[in-house]
Amino acid sequence: MAFIDSLPLFPLNLVLYPGEHLPLHIFEERYKELTQYCLDHDVSFGIVRAKDDAVVEVGTTARIQDVVTRYDDGRMDVVVEGEERFRLLEIHDEKSYYTADVVLLEEEEQPVELDLKERVITQHMKLLELVGRTVRPDLYENEEYLSYVLAQNAALEEEQKQELLELSSESERIRYLIRHFETLIPRVEKKEDVHRRIRSNGHFKDFPPEEV
Repeated sequence: MAFIDSLPLFPLNLVLYPGEHLPLHIFEERYKELTQYCLDHDVSFGIVRAKDDAVVEVGTTARIQDVVTRYDDGRMDVVVEGEERFRLLEIHDEKSYYTADVVLLEEEEQPVELDLKERVITQHMKLLELVGRTVRPDLYENEEYLSYVLAQNAALEEEQKQELLELSSESERIRYLIRHFETLIPRVEKKEDVHRRIRSNGHFKDFPPEEV
C-alpha cells in the first residue's frame, strides 16, 4: 500500500472518479493557496465529499490539468483530472486549508465477464437514448475502468456515487450499475416526471464529454 503524508484536501459536495475531468472555480482564499501550492510543486490534492459538516473516508486524488482563467483578484478557473482513490487516515488543521495522511486504495483484480460488460453498455445506451443524449458506441472502447465512465452519466445520486467509488473492483462496480439500471430504466420509460427530473437536476453531464 502507498501512503501520502499531508495531502492537500479539498472537501466538496460531489464525488470525483478516477479519469474524470472536473472544472472548478477557485475563489476562497484557502483554496487559492491550495491551488497555487499544487501548481508550484506539481502535486495532486484530494477531493472528498463533504456531508453534514463532515467528510467521507474515501476520496480521489486530483491533478490540475489546465488553468483556464486567472482573475486579477487571484480567483482561478481550473480543470482537474481524477487519479487514484484513497482512504483518509488522519486530517490536519495546521494550514489555511486541511491536509490529510492517506493510503491509496489498490484495485482488486476480478475479471469482468464479457456478458456483464455488454449488458451494462446496452443498458447505458438505452438510458441515454431515453433522456435524449447522444449515443456513441466507440466511447465505451478501450476504457480500463468502464464503470467510472458510465457512472458519470448514470443518474446516480451523490450517495450512490460514493457507494460506487468505495467498491474495490471493476466487477463489483459493473454489477452495481447493472442493478441500478435495472431499477431506473423502467421508471424512466413509464414516468415522465422521473424523466424530467433526470434531465433537469444535473445527474447527466454533456455526453459525449467535451475535450479538456
